Amino acid sequence: MELIEAADLDDVVIQDFERGLQGRILREGDADYDVARRHYNALINKHPALIVQCAGVADVIDAVNFARTHRVLVAVRGGGHNVAGRALVDGGMVIDLTPMKGIRVDPVRRTIRAQGGVTWGEFDRETCVFGLATTGGLVSTTGIAGFTLGGGLGWLMRKYGLACDNLLSVDLVTADGDFMTAGDDEHPDLFWGMRGAGPNFGVATSLEFRLHPVGPMLAGRLVYPFAQAKEVFHVFHEITQSAPDELTATCGLRTLPDGAPVAAVTLCYDGPIDMGEAVVEPLRGVGQLIGDLVRPMTYLEVQSLVDPLYPPGLCQYWKSSFVQELSDEAIDTIIEHFAIVSSPLTVVILDQLGGAMGRVGADESAFGYREAAHDFLITSLWRDPMESERHILWTREYWDAMQPFSTGLTYVNYLDEGRPGSAAYGSAKYERLVALKNRYDPTNLFRMNVNIQPTA
Repeated sequence: MELIEAADLDDVVIQDFERGLQGRILREGDADYDVARRHYNALINKHPALIVQCAGVADVIDAVNFARTHRVLVAVRGGGHNVAGRALVDGGMVIDLTPMKGIRVDPVRRTIRAQGGVTWGEFDRETCVFGLATTGGLVSTTGIAGFTLGGGLGWLMRKYGLACDNLLSVDLVTADGDFMTAGDDEHPDLFWGMRGAGPNFGVATSLEFRLHPVGPMLAGRLVYPFAQAKEVFHVFHEITQSAPDELTATCGLRTLPDGAPVAAVTLCYDGPIDMGEAVVEPLRGVGQLIGDLVRPMTYLEVQSLVDPLYPPGLCQYWKSSFVQELSDEAIDTIIEHFAIVSSPLTVVILDQLGGAMGRVGADESAFGYREAAHDFLITSLWRDPMESERHILWTREYWDAMQPFSTGLTYVNYLDEGRPGSAAYGSAKYERLVALKNRYDPTNLFRMNVNIQPTA
């Protein structure tokens, strides 16, 4: 479908569209326009012609119909946290769900339905009052929709599966402007695709999740001198090889505010505190700890552990890949390349996978790859945009050096701009996703995502 600039549309056409909305349209020059187009990644500086702030499903249907009828390039914003800036679009139209904050918890059935503009911090606040939760984002300002529809790695994934594994149904508006509910019993083919590649098939107006009991858990961070990094990674690897599902941990490298590089293990043990202490004890015995911040916490506290590392307003560039085996050579490569890190704000993370998320059948959802033991993620952050070329080059060289240890696939929510969707799903799943795209969005109206290219 050949697209036009939304700015080229007649003002009368736009005014007629806005009169039918319960929400509002923001255009350049409006008082709230710059706030609405602002992205937490300072590298993203896009100028949509129209930002449609939807008040409800009717507004979303009208916005989708308007974009299709007038052939306008469209992006969808839930939390707007995708580091590549896929929630915004230059010259086109943003369907902005951020005003849609409705949440309904059913503590008896242990379910929740939340609208597409809800963030994980808002979601968790409502569930935790009932002692319930589901696998959510590691940064509390992340939106629930994009995170879940791309899979959803989080602190509870090894015990309860990915966010998408806990999804019961999705209400969405398709490219034809139709409202549908996708679940195991309704449009199961579409539901399969929504769990891993969802942004390709429609605008998720609300999501229904399964919830689980959560109580106090052992969580926090252990910090070590950089000189001990190799031993830390080895002990981390030994523990995670046989760890119970209650443990989810990451091992990473970062720089302290005083300029000292360090290794750190951040963890969450969702089970009896004393049993968690026994699992963590070998990590406490590594060398000379700089800091031991592991303690009993509520799930709400756990969900904001990582927030200070990713404040808004910094430039960010991420690259990631799944890693099957954490060999000595892989550990050496991780440490040697971080030793010449280009920015003191950069954080490198090795996620522990497996557990419940790895026991879900490979074909049960579109999520790309469940067999890997780890996800390796380079999150480069810096303040001065003039330094971007240097930091991006360092990140790419680091990622290239890690490719001999990669499975060849990347977690879709971390996939950087320019890489094809097949890099997240593999060829067999990608072909099935193309067939779904041909059925539900043959003109590729929803293309500002990790795109599945239709062939219809």
